[in-house]
This record gives sequence, C-alpha cells and structure tokens, in this order.
Amino acid sequence: MKRFFLIISIIICVFSTGCSSLDNIKIKSGLKNNDFEYIKQGKIQKIVIQSTRDQGFRFTVTDPNTIGELYDILSAAKTATQKSSLEPDYVFEMVEGNNKVHKFNYVAGLDKSDSGNLYSDNKIYVVSKRIDNDIIKSFWTIRKPKDFKEVYYGSIIDTLSEYLKGKDKNKSVGVSLKDDVDAAKFILSTDLEDFKGELKDKFNNTSVADKGKENYDIWVTVKTQGYKSTLYKATVVFWDKAEKSEKKYYIYDKYENGRWNVKISSEKPSEF
Repeated sequence: MKRFFLIISIIICVFSTGCSSLDNIKIKSGLKNNDFEYIKQGKIQKIVIQSTRDQGFRFTVTDPNTIGELYDILSAAKTATQKSSLEPDYVFEMVEGNNKVHKFNYVAGLDKSDSGNLYSDNKIYVVSKRIDNDIIKSFWTIRKPKDFKEVYYGSIIDTLSEYLKGKDKNKSVGVSLKDDVDAAKFILSTDLEDFKGELKDKFNNTSVADKGKENYDIWVTVKTQGYKSTLYKATVVFWDKAEKSEKKYYIYDKYENGRWNVKISSEKPSEF
C-alpha cells in the first residue's frame, strides 16, 4: 500500500507544477539520498579503489561517465544504523581539490543481516551489488578463473576431505588463506563467510585462521600457483604439530566439455 501511494505521488509530481522536484519525493520516500551531491556537482577529480587484501590491486577512476555511474549507485543507497561485521574488501577514496578526500570502506555484496556494506567514520549505507558488477570488475586487468568461488573454496574442501580421511576427528584444524597472494584480490568477505559455514558443516573443529598456528593441531596453508579463466592450480600444505610431519597436495582443476574436472593428488601432476 505504501508503495502504491509512492507511485501515485511520483505521477502527480511529474504532471503537477506544485511539486518542487521528483528528487525531493525520492529523498523523502527513502529511494534517494543527497549525501553524494558533491560527485554530481563535478567536485571529484578522481576515485581511488584499493583492495584490502592485495596492495597491488589498486586503480584510479577519472572517467566522468564512470564517476557519474558511481554517483547514480551511491545516491540510491539506503542509510543504515549498523555497519557490516565483515572485513571490508575495498577502500574508496573520492578526491576533491585541496587534498580533501571522502573515504569509505566497502564490503562487496550485500550482508545477510542487512547491515551497511559501505561506510565512513560517520555514515553507513546499504549499496547494491552494481558497484561490483559495473565498476570494479571493469577494471580487472586479468581474468579470474571461471566459477572462482566454487572452484577455489570447493577444491580446498575436497583436499581437506582427502587429508582428514581416517584422522582423529577431535584434532583442531586451522586453514590459512592469508599468504595466498595470487588469489587475494578475488577473496571477498561474503564468500569467505559462506566458506566458514561449509567448513563448520563438513568438518569437526576446522576453521579459517590467519594467525595462531600454535593453537591448532593441524595447520593448513593454501597457495595458488597459477590460473586462467579455465584453469586453476594450487598447493595445499598440512602441518601436523604432534607428528611434526608435513603433507602436500596438488590441486589441478581444468574446465572442459562444459564442466570442471577437479584433480587432487599427493603426487605432482605432469601438467602442473
């Protein structure tokens, strides 16, 4: 019913001289905010986007059309009272003249709790995934593997299954992705949260851990060794603290005939 009256109000606004502007109607109804008008006014000289996980993944936006597109996305963002508890994936710096910078942290994708995924020191917003699809992805200079989320996390889970087969289920296992430099730019907090849930469902006492190696019975490190859009290679190393033993597995995933052929082996493949 509320939406019906909103539509009626907009129609009346369009055909009536009594309305000051359609934008005012949108602002009052929560469909638009006016916090980013400095972008529309042409005050922003450039926008710098930096990955929080890969310092080498940084690009600068100066194209007026792209900046205008970002304005459309941000001005349609809803304000929120609570920011996402997930780690930010990117930092946005919108640079005006005289060294004035508007800085925001951004969590790619929407938080399942509806918390804000774009926030500064004093403002929080819920922003659509168009930033991921229309802005950030257009600046990738390399192509990530097809179905990266499924291939990357799925292969790690398959490797864990292979190694932990027959092992003491009470042993604590820490999986570290921190040093996986080649995959860092593709690791997003929302995907990582889903991965943590899968680990919890499939294995006892297994969790993602970027530090505290000494607190786990088994420590797992993952390193991507190469990738193309249809090929993914990685090594996974298991360190058993009590046995003081190391076991290495090789992941070789190739997309062919419309599907991924996943190979997990303790022997290094000839194609590796």
